[in-house]
Amino acid sequence: MAKYKKQAVSEKSQQEAEAITKGTQKPGQTKEQNKLIAQGIAKGIELYKKQQKAKLREKNKQAKKELKEKANETEAITEASTAKHSKLGLLPWGLLVASWVGFALFYSQNV
Repeated sequence: MAKYKKQAVSEKSQQEAEAITKGTQKPGQTKEQNKLIAQGIAKGIELYKKQQKAKLREKNKQAKKELKEKANETEAITEASTAKHSKLGLLPWGLLVASWVGFALFYSQNV
């Protein structure tokens, strides 16, 4: 059987819970009642902290995902522009070769 380890409430959370309990204490409450209230508040604080950490992790995952998507889009744009540049790089060379061939044909007919 699996044994579950009971997580202890942090010292800071306990102190916060005790301060809240003392602030909301009603006349006639026993120390035992105050202790139980403080424990409940401390557990609530710990639960809240866990939820906030989970939300923060989720936000970070989403931000990383969006960053990767932007990087992929940028990479795709870069590849597309590189392809355009390589095609445009052939055009001047092709025109140069065609002009030399044209000059050679023109010169050979006139000589």
